[in-house]
Amino acid sequence: MAPQEPRAGEAPAASPAAGGRQVWRRLLARRTVLAAGLVIVLLALIAAAAPLLSAIEGQDPTSFHNDLLDSAAGGVPTGSFGGVSAEHWLGVEPGTGRDVFARLVHGARISLLVAVGATLVQVTIGVLLGLAAGLGSRLLDQLIGNTTEVMLALPSLVFAISLMAIVPSDFPRPLLLTLVIGLLGWGGTSRLVRAQTLSLKQLDYVAAARLAGAGRWRIARRELLPSLAAPVITYAAVLLPSNVIGEAGLSFLGVGVKPPTSSWGQMLSGATTWFRADPMYVLLPSALLFATVLAFTVLGDAVRTELDPRAASRLRVGTARGADGPTADGSGGPTPTGPGPSNAAEEATA
Repeated sequence: MAPQEPRAGEAPAASPAAGGRQVWRRLLARRTVLAAGLVIVLLALIAAAAPLLSAIEGQDPTSFHNDLLDSAAGGVPTGSFGGVSAEHWLGVEPGTGRDVFARLVHGARISLLVAVGATLVQVTIGVLLGLAAGLGSRLLDQLIGNTTEVMLALPSLVFAISLMAIVPSDFPRPLLLTLVIGLLGWGGTSRLVRAQTLSLKQLDYVAAARLAGAGRWRIARRELLPSLAAPVITYAAVLLPSNVIGEAGLSFLGVGVKPPTSSWGQMLSGATTWFRADPMYVLLPSALLFATVLAFTVLGDAVRTELDPRAASRLRVGTARGADGPTADGSGGPTPTGPGPSNAAEEATA
């Protein structure tokens, strides 16, 4: 069967690939997105090449250098800026003498892997349960909906601390952090996917697939998942910086990654007693954590604006109203430039 030609005056429908390229071009046209993407790519490269970078420096994140500490001052690093030297590019830790640069780059690997892994767990569970609730029976929908409400109402931090405390210490802590954050944070994704599924399954192409004999999961895989990709990716981009903060917070509270494994949150936890004697030890992991969260937040907000037409429309309308100024009735709108009644009278007089 030959494809139908577009009618006169009607633009041909854009393919999903073309739409994806347009979104990609619009994202690259934003300077803030380019800056955020550059920061994220740089952090990912640092995390991937952490052993190589620490080897180039000639240090590792677990070796102690007590000879670089001033025991008379309570273990403060000797020298300026926390013991910065040619052998230790960012100084050493107070109290232990471990190399700060090596611990920072290895901590980037833990923080990013835990955040990305937890986001994948949240999205996977949320999409599966949201599709099951939207396509299943009323009883299944009610059961999953009530479970989702309970998960959203739970104090996640308290439960995470409790779970991290009761698990045996020999269990890998990065994997445990990933599972705990992921298993406690899928509620929002499930609610979003359920709402989108209930809306999409009323459309004609889904009804046609149902009449053709397609089962529920075939409809979900072939008809619904492509349409759910945009909102799910948008929500995942928002979840990622939250998971970075969650990992840092749990490690800061002492229930996350344990020494000698390094993490930015763990470094901040150890730096609370040294922020007066060695400010660099506090500022370095704080700056990296702030830059990571800010970059992911900026990128997630840009993706949300580009993939959500309603958000982009609201942004354009608000910008236009602000530029045109308020009208006589208090609402924004452009000032008429055509010949009104007064202009017509002036022209007739002239």
